[in-house]
Amino acid sequence: MLKNFNFEPDKKGRIMLNITKTIEYALIALRHINNRNGDICTSKEIASSYNIPKELLAKILQKLCKQKYLSAIQGPNGGYLLNKNLSNINLIDFIESIEGPVGLAKCSIDSDCDLLDICNIKQPINKINTNIRNTLSKISLYELTL
Repeated sequence: MLKNFNFEPDKKGRIMLNITKTIEYALIALRHINNRNGDICTSKEIASSYNIPKELLAKILQKLCKQKYLSAIQGPNGGYLLNKNLSNINLIDFIESIEGPVGLAKCSIDSDCDLLDICNIKQPINKINTNIRNTLSKISLYELTL
């Protein structure tokens, strides 16, 4: 199982590789805030603009603040502002800072696998995992939030 991603069928029954809702909503929020050019954005504004559950978005925005991607402004006119230069952050680092290690199979991120010594697909799985990680490392958050 690829941690932080899901394999789900689309409407036509094709299996798609999808990022988690947490990452999806975090990227939507970052893009929204980035496109406001320094204006404070509220969680209510973002949630209503994209039909994101308010409570879930609030937790995600808290994570983004904890990881210093955002600054929270307190008070009645408060909200969120970008706190980092998004061009210096690649997608793999962002995903792992929010959700933890990315790996196609448990053995890609954890050596505590019962089959590790006898696994006959470890090498190809690791190759796929390396390619996914390399691809995600070449994409900056800035590119996704233009």
